[in-house]
Amino acid sequence: MARPPPLGELPPGYTPPARPATPQILAGSLKAPLWLRAYFQGLLFSLGCGIQRHCGKVLFLGLLAFGALALGLRVAIIETDLEQLWVEAGSRVSQELEYTKEKLGEEAAYTSQMLIQTPRQEGENILTPEALDLHLQAALTASKVQVSLYGKSWDLNKICYKSGVPLIENGMIERMIEKLFPCVILTPLDCFWEGAKLQGGSAYLPGRPDIQWTNLDPEQLLEELGPFASLEGFRELLDKAQVGQAYVGRPCLHPDDLHCPPSAPNHHSRQAPDVAQELSGGCHGFSHKFMHWQEELLLGGMARDPQGQLLRAEALQSTFLLMSPRQLYEHFRGDYQTHDIGWSEEQAGTVLQAWQRRFVQLAQESLPENASQQIHAFSSTTLDDILHAFSEVSAARVVGGYLLMLAYACVTMLRWDCAQSQGAVGLAGVLLVALAVASGLGLCALLGIAFNAATTQVLPFLALGIGVDDIFLLAHAFTEAPSGTPLQERTGECLQRTGTSVTLTSINNMVAFFMAALVPIPALRAFSLQAAIVVGCNFAAVMLVFPAVLSLDLHRRHCQRLDVLCCFSSPCSARVIQILPQELGNGTVPVGIAHLTATVQAFAHCEASSQHVVTILPPQAHLVPPPSDALGSELFSPGGSTRDLLGQEEGTGQKAACKSLPCARWNLAHFARSQFAPLLLQSHTKLSRLFPQAVVLVLFGALLGLSLYGATLVQDGLALTDVVPRGTKEHAFLSAQLRYFSLYEVALVTQGGFDYAHSQRALFDLHQRFSSLKAVLPPPATQAPRTWLHYYRNWLQGIQAAFDQDWASGRITRHSYRNGSEDGALAYKLLVQTGDAQEPLDFSQLTTRKLVDKEGLIPPELFYMGLTVWVSSDPLGLAASQANFYPPPPEWLHDKYDTTGENLRIPAAQPLEFAQFPFLLHGLQKTADFVEAIEGARAACAEAGRAGVRAYPSGSPFLFWEQYLGLRRCFLLAVCILLLCTFLVCALLLLNPWTAALIVLVLAMMTVELFGIMGFLGIKLSAIPVVILVASVGIGVEFTVHVALGFLTAQGSRNLRAARALERTFAPVTDGAISTLLGLLMLAGSNFDFIVRYFFVVLTILTLLGLLHGLVLLPVLLSILGPPPEVVQMYKESTEVLSPPAPQGGGLRWGISSTLPQSFARVTTSMTVALHPPPLPGAYIHPASEEPAWSPAATPAANGPSNLGSRGLCPATG
Repeated sequence: MARPPPLGELPPGYTPPARPATPQILAGSLKAPLWLRAYFQGLLFSLGCGIQRHCGKVLFLGLLAFGALALGLRVAIIETDLEQLWVEAGSRVSQELEYTKEKLGEEAAYTSQMLIQTPRQEGENILTPEALDLHLQAALTASKVQVSLYGKSWDLNKICYKSGVPLIENGMIERMIEKLFPCVILTPLDCFWEGAKLQGGSAYLPGRPDIQWTNLDPEQLLEELGPFASLEGFRELLDKAQVGQAYVGRPCLHPDDLHCPPSAPNHHSRQAPDVAQELSGGCHGFSHKFMHWQEELLLGGMARDPQGQLLRAEALQSTFLLMSPRQLYEHFRGDYQTHDIGWSEEQAGTVLQAWQRRFVQLAQESLPENASQQIHAFSSTTLDDILHAFSEVSAARVVGGYLLMLAYACVTMLRWDCAQSQGAVGLAGVLLVALAVASGLGLCALLGIAFNAATTQVLPFLALGIGVDDIFLLAHAFTEAPSGTPLQERTGECLQRTGTSVTLTSINNMVAFFMAALVPIPALRAFSLQAAIVVGCNFAAVMLVFPAVLSLDLHRRHCQRLDVLCCFSSPCSARVIQILPQELGNGTVPVGIAHLTATVQAFAHCEASSQHVVTILPPQAHLVPPPSDALGSELFSPGGSTRDLLGQEEGTGQKAACKSLPCARWNLAHFARSQFAPLLLQSHTKLSRLFPQAVVLVLFGALLGLSLYGATLVQDGLALTDVVPRGTKEHAFLSAQLRYFSLYEVALVTQGGFDYAHSQRALFDLHQRFSSLKAVLPPPATQAPRTWLHYYRNWLQGIQAAFDQDWASGRITRHSYRNGSEDGALAYKLLVQTGDAQEPLDFSQLTTRKLVDKEGLIPPELFYMGLTVWVSSDPLGLAASQANFYPPPPEWLHDKYDTTGENLRIPAAQPLEFAQFPFLLHGLQKTADFVEAIEGARAACAEAGRAGVRAYPSGSPFLFWEQYLGLRRCFLLAVCILLLCTFLVCALLLLNPWTAALIVLVLAMMTVELFGIMGFLGIKLSAIPVVILVASVGIGVEFTVHVALGFLTAQGSRNLRAARALERTFAPVTDGAISTLLGLLMLAGSNFDFIVRYFFVVLTILTLLGLLHGLVLLPVLLSILGPPPEVVQMYKESTEVLSPPAPQGGGLRWGISSTLPQSFARVTTSMTVALHPPPLPGAYIHPASEEPAWSPAATPAANGPSNLGSRGLCPATG
């Protein structure tokens, strides 16, 4: 080995190889930050060395721990309940929902099954007898559905919701009513006699054909039964409900039908009815008073003439109401039909679900393909099935995505040189990340965090893409270890260089997802927490287990084993060429030559005996003039990088003898060094020095400006049509419903805590304020408001009128009411009540008080007793009011022939803690419409609260749309807090607030640009994009921190440091972005357009923005505004290096140029050394290239000895 030359014979920058490379000092005030980072890196170095020493044990224990956590997936729970997923946790809506469930139970009173009919030709009028015939055909097919379960047959009449079935003391009449009482079906067919065909009940009386609604005339039936039973009370009940002749008194769609009853108005004329005229104003069920179906419930796309008369419509809707599972269970509990099957509420739910699925299937198949109309069917079970399908894990996509990632990792890390190839490392890294993702999700399951559609559909792919980024970073750093690193310190050195970046990005990602958990939507909060935990598991796997994989691969390379197929030996042995600097002949440097390049002619031959390639590099010297640009002179030079072969052209143009193919030589680092960084940062003249940077800044400024405009286009909202797959029958139904029947049933709930009896005026005022809201559908002018308080008051006024009439006629006296009417007797009993337990009755009040005073208020002392009587005596009115009283008033039976004192006493209902007024909201198309309606409803409740009435609105608009009242505020707050946290984390770990501020600036720009692009793409803002936007700050750190840290630790000018940072990080950052895109690629194959638009598109745009900002904008900003270097290279001037006189004849002058007082000439020479087996596996030699290579890795270590290896396959010898 050549002896190092005397210091006096070398340029000022040379340091003997045995000593530290180049003297350095800390830059000013940066001593403490650099010391702290060095201390942290020292810890990482110790960790890496420890892992390398015990790599097998660490790998075994790591896989064991992660595998144990992954077993937690066995207890994972997938949540599909919309209320549990989307109602804001801890919000007033959540508290109100809990109050409702506490008082009424978990379920609604009924479930809805809907049929919507639309013409196949857009805009065609549907108000024709032919169209209604098709609607009847579909509705009739659906109503005849039967399913067989548990050995029983279940049809519509058994499971439908029946409103207000009266209690009749006559057993025969009661049984007949039970069989005949109609299901609640809201349909336009109820305007016609054909509506009776949907009712499936029937009863039998001797001497008559089967009684069905198609032939039932209630008035005639009561007349026939009058001589045999006392039905006065039942008759009055039907009269109050205005049942009349029910369906037989309505026109027939087809008067020629043999079954059209003679009582039909058009039976004798045989004229088809005017459909538009009959449907104008809506239709009625069997009760005209309590079952009025408004036009908006039945018709869509209506058009009217100037006088308001209905002319045409484009859609028909029928709604079938079914009992809830609990109601069905209670209805058949103890019944002889279910006593032998162990009847339970779960079985009741199974029966309802099976019936609903069959209902939808048969309804959709009811019309022929060539029909002029189309039927869309939907049920509550259909929605549940969609949510279950939405939440299912697609094994094919998960396996496909991970196989694709495995292939990419293996291919990108494979090399022709076996000692440099890392294909097995790539495979192991992806599998390790997959295990870490599974273990993170298993830990979430063990912690009780419920899974949802976002967890199963998105998180496995997103976590894979993010986790593999750090795998690529460590793998790249491991192969580019500085020469001279001892074998036993390779892993420690790798963690020392990259551990800070990995720690910083992982912490920021976890903080980002934890901040996203501020979004108070349970589904998104669970997703954010799960993502944060999975990122933490990825971090642990990358920092603790993956270095063990690298250490084992280092052992494989040292043993000269093939990559992937590590059981086989490599056919070629590696050889290392060590090249030391060589002194110049006279010890001086020509002035004006800033860089001295050694041109090497390589000679190689193959030893047939050993199959080894022997390469001889004789030293040659060639002086190269300095480039005109300072950056070019420092950076784009052929010497100094351990990745470059010093095999440049000689003056005669002769190439190096050993040369690889360009395709084998090209990689991302080569592209960044030779093309990308020069294009982005190099300038050749002083005038154009900032031109590339200016172009980049202008382009990104324009993108930011466009994004700010796009941000104004973003609308709030997330419709169910966005979630359901396009092209399906369910999507067609939801689209038709949104277009034609945007109606929502809501209720105004009044709570306990105030006196209802003394707050009647405030309750009426609350109802009036709520009714005046723009979105509330007003009732017809001829119909009283559909609320329990109005029905109750009107009923009291009715029985008061009956009492007054009976009193005036003498049928009721002070001592007897037996001769009076049923209503008069009820009024008598109420009027004598005092409410005093000691003196409960006062007959003097019969003429001195009224059940309703002149102001329309009920006397407070009678309020709760009258409520008991009304609930027991007017079941149809109570059912129509949908009051849902809690506590429910006691049952009380009235018998006017019982004159005992006990019969006169009426138990008072308990003070109400829950009651509700029903309303219909219409015209809600956009999120702004929902928000306006919600704000108006909340304002009405707040006004009532000031009057002492505690109330809140209830219904799906308030459950799922109230989040938009504060969503943007929550989004801005979360992003601002996260940016602040990112600044603090970066400032603490980088120990450089200046750089942290630049990173946060870039991240803020990314978030704004992503938000603006969403506006241009029509992606609406809901809780899901908010989570992605918040998480984008953390994900963006992946693309920025590596570059920023590389810039901080480099030496030289800002341009030089930015270029060096690009060369070091371009390949791993790009590989990480590609891996993220590959992970997201599987989302593009989802059946749900929602997943594609709201996750794949948004996350893909985020990844591309991160790549552009991290590799283009940030280097430019750093080259212009970057902080000063933390390490400054100091050159000690030597008195032994003098400048001799200039040679004559204009020749080169040796010595240090007086025109470059702070610059020093750099010398690169070479010498031939003997070939020997490599002491450090992984050292390599970069082949000769046609273009000058540049050395951003010209660190002080580069000025010391370099280990360069030359490998090749020997040609076959004959």
